[in-house]
Amino acid sequence: MRLKNKIAIVTGGGQGFGEGIARRFADEGCKVIVNDLKPEGGEKVAKDIVASGGQAKFVQGDVSKLADWERLVKATLDAFGGLHIVINNAGTTHRNQPLLEVSEEAFDRVYAVNVKSIYQSAKAVVPHFRKQGGGVFVNIASTAGVRPRPGLVWYNGSKGAAIVCSRAMAVELAPDKIRVNVVNPVAGDTPLLAEFMGTDTPEMRAKFMSVIPLGRFSQPRDIANACLYLASDEADFITGACIEVDGGRCV
Repeated sequence: MRLKNKIAIVTGGGQGFGEGIARRFADEGCKVIVNDLKPEGGEKVAKDIVASGGQAKFVQGDVSKLADWERLVKATLDAFGGLHIVINNAGTTHRNQPLLEVSEEAFDRVYAVNVKSIYQSAKAVVPHFRKQGGGVFVNIASTAGVRPRPGLVWYNGSKGAAIVCSRAMAVELAPDKIRVNVVNPVAGDTPLLAEFMGTDTPEMRAKFMSVIPLGRFSQPRDIANACLYLASDEADFITGACIEVDGGRCV
């Protein structure tokens, strides 16, 4: 088991990529705190993991708020007695539309969830990691931060910020033995796909898929496998890396 005796927080763990990551980590022996803003999905994922013989607990929280992060860390320490890995997966987008039509409210929400959450996680978690002599962040960004699409301008920018912040964190935190890496998924068959496309039709799906050389959307298992490697001790000399899990989209 590649994560035996490890303890992880997975944000946005109630569906999509986060659900896949939480389940994969549990399969590899990790004790998992499943975080989500909505209780329904997160509670189900945690219960399913426990029913399958793993260890997991759901903790509700808004990742853009420091108080919720502090509560999340405390709940993790209380439940499992430690914390080794944080997967900053929670994310959102505005609808695919011309840049001037995106509301200020939508812009603020995208940056709060996709960028400010990383800041808040650092505020809450880095002191703990420093005290114990190390830890791992894996931040889920997007190929949108590398190969931006029209119609998703502000989302693209948020993911670009997430990538740059993560790499800067990696350099600054390296002396503390805290590793920070990034996974960049291509469009995935998740609940956010319709928002990315603007209109969920067979024609629009075909258009988005046509730029992926391997010919399919990403799946939660693809992202989970990349996170598993980066979070494991197998990657103990890797920090500041950005892995595109994109079927060749960014080549």
